[in-house]
Amino acid sequence: MRNKIFCLFFFVPFVLLSQISITGKIIDESSNEPLPFATVKADDLSYALTSSTGEFVIRCDSYPIKLTVSYVGYLTKTFSIKSKDVVKIEVKLTPQPLDLEPIKLDIAGSIATNIIKEAINRKKQNNPKKSLKNYSYKSYNKFKITEDNQARFDTPDTTKVDMERLFNEAHSFLSEKVSLHQFKKGQGEKETVLATQMTGFKEPIYNVLGIKIQSNSLYEEDYTIFNNKYAGPLSRRAIKNYYYKVLDTTQGKRPAYVVLFQPRRSKKIASLEGVLYLDMKTLAIQKAVAELRGELNVMVTHDFKYFEEEQKWFPSGQEVTIRPGIGKQKVSLFGGQISVGRLGGDKKSFTGNNDFLVSKTDIFDVNLNDKTNLKLKQASIEINPEATSRPQSYWEQYRTSAITEKDLKSFPIVDSIVKAQNIERRINVIQSFNIGYYPVSFFDFDLTYPIKYNNFEGLRLGLGGVTNNKLSKRFRLEGYLVYGFRDGRFKHGLGGGVLLNKKSGTWLNVNYKNDLSEVGSFFYLTDRRVYSLFEPRLVNIDFYYKYRSWSTSLQHQILPNLLSETQFSTSEIEQTGGYTYLNNGQSFSSYKLAESTIALRWSPFSKFLKTPDGMKEIYDGYPKISAQYTQGFKGIYDSNFSYSKIGIKAEYVINRLNQSSTSFLLEGDIASGDVPLTHLYHAYPNAPTKETVLQRFSVAGRRSFETMFFNEFFSDRLATLQVRHRLRPFRIASWLKPELVLISRYAIGDVSNLDGHQGIEFNSLQQGYQESGFELNKLFAGFGLSFAYRYGAYHLPEFSDNLSFKFTFYLKL
Repeated sequence: MRNKIFCLFFFVPFVLLSQISITGKIIDESSNEPLPFATVKADDLSYALTSSTGEFVIRCDSYPIKLTVSYVGYLTKTFSIKSKDVVKIEVKLTPQPLDLEPIKLDIAGSIATNIIKEAINRKKQNNPKKSLKNYSYKSYNKFKITEDNQARFDTPDTTKVDMERLFNEAHSFLSEKVSLHQFKKGQGEKETVLATQMTGFKEPIYNVLGIKIQSNSLYEEDYTIFNNKYAGPLSRRAIKNYYYKVLDTTQGKRPAYVVLFQPRRSKKIASLEGVLYLDMKTLAIQKAVAELRGELNVMVTHDFKYFEEEQKWFPSGQEVTIRPGIGKQKVSLFGGQISVGRLGGDKKSFTGNNDFLVSKTDIFDVNLNDKTNLKLKQASIEINPEATSRPQSYWEQYRTSAITEKDLKSFPIVDSIVKAQNIERRINVIQSFNIGYYPVSFFDFDLTYPIKYNNFEGLRLGLGGVTNNKLSKRFRLEGYLVYGFRDGRFKHGLGGGVLLNKKSGTWLNVNYKNDLSEVGSFFYLTDRRVYSLFEPRLVNIDFYYKYRSWSTSLQHQILPNLLSETQFSTSEIEQTGGYTYLNNGQSFSSYKLAESTIALRWSPFSKFLKTPDGMKEIYDGYPKISAQYTQGFKGIYDSNFSYSKIGIKAEYVINRLNQSSTSFLLEGDIASGDVPLTHLYHAYPNAPTKETVLQRFSVAGRRSFETMFFNEFFSDRLATLQVRHRLRPFRIASWLKPELVLISRYAIGDVSNLDGHQGIEFNSLQQGYQESGFELNKLFAGFGLSFAYRYGAYHLPEFSDNLSFKFTFYLKL
């Protein structure tokens, strides 16, 4: 049912431009072997390339159809198709001697490999982003999700359209976009969306505009299709990842080599196959076609135009087509996932006319070495305030791909479906749910409050949330009320905020809370909200302190990738256990604190989309660095202690083309002055104090030390390092792909005033703590298993006390 809700937005019917599709196979006349990547052209300028098995699909406008088939080393064949009854054809080509121009390269090896090696060496001078100081251009993009087997409706009244009919018959989504692209060396590239419209929606779904459908360059190390990365055919490791073969040469003013590339290590490295048209003089790309076949059938094309004055090939257009494949690969779109493999008609044959997704971009108004005015660290994509209200005259001015009358009819049809099925509401629910909220009118209920459990409060039930833009875009109100059944107490919080500057996302907030907090916990104000259906570590915590706090804070986005928050707060602290803090001869079990905090979060390699509602992170770049400084003031609002706290955290993730990844989490914390235990640091322990391993069996946390017992260590100086290496998934069945993750965690720390903390016994970490283990994740419904072992200086005498055995839970919504 969830998949249907995700899909509903996209799959709404409109009638497509009618075309004739001819399928066929090209083979060697003498051996009957298929000829991969042969060229098939029609007299109406349509063209296609055969697959690795020699098969092709070509679409033409009308009969009779004149086709020309060519392949390097074979005689070209031309013939006509007059009958509408022809469904599939077989073309046999006759071999002829190969006649290529000599290639003068001083690299040992095959001709094709030599060409590719030299093309890689010349990337810096051929890649516009490396060879040009700046440039600008405009683009028109048409994006549609559709099937050729189309559904037809006799009336636009769709209030009674059956849900299953929407999913099982042909469905479509159509959007258009006009953009200005600007590039400046050292500053990067920026896209300004000048106009955008989507079927069924007055306001765009901004997630659409942030999706990287396909890379706009073939010179990069990786090639991206819908946020999935593949080895680039001209990357530094290209010779290791691909086989190459010269298929043909083109004639004309700028002749080119036609070079086939095919995967060497397709089982280990995500790869494509296709052809590159490389300029004979410069070895720059003139044209490229690449395919991916299997769970998804994908074809991408890139066209380039030669600029005589600059002597550069620059992109003129690109297209990606995705059809259902033989499996159930999912494409991540619009906050959900669409299973491409389950859609369409005949999944056993790639030749079926069931295009699923098509995105076509035309590039025009190109200005090379144009002095573009780009500000430092702008958002990668920005929406023009008038983008959603452009008149049809504006669209007609920029449309390079004609939109048909039937295309335009899709807008009212989809409008009626969106309204009848309340799709905008469903999309809002999906996107809010992914970050932990459920919207109801002007209020977003916070899903972290309804139900929790821990060893101190027992069952904790409550409600909470925050107002949204339907109430006001200038201010917000928030609050919560919860009840713990074991401690028999209500906890609550109230607050609000005022938007001071919409452009920089500056909010002034005021909050009051009466609640519990874990002893030794430390949180960064600027850490983004991460919602999980289940927070495993909270279940085992039993050492809390009570607090009542009043705070005011200022949130400000200095740059798209630099977020800041400053806060001043006063708190009244009470203990839930027998802890007391001995300071200057005076014993404190309750005390007051006054603190000021400044926090920064820097994501230098992330990319952002600037919308009328603020900034959205559209690409998760690493490293991510958080820093926070807190100063406690004695005497202000009767505060009892003076101290300072500094925390720095860096997160780095390496994602590889073989679907493995390695992540590093490094954190250092220092506290000095008169700091009670409640405000010291722990290393996120997650081992309950129980006698046997099975009694300690629970759920592993995301960043916790699984063999470290609760309340075993506290520090005023602490450094931790966590390394996780995830191997590529093991494919046991289409529904069972477990992941093995190797984990090592390290911690070292110390505490200055051990005798000042009374009523609790704990150790320092000055000798260094170590644990290693592994997780076997995604065995069933998001659940897996975790094993960890404690060793080194803090190894315990009993073997079982050093061992952790737990569930893991990773569920991707």
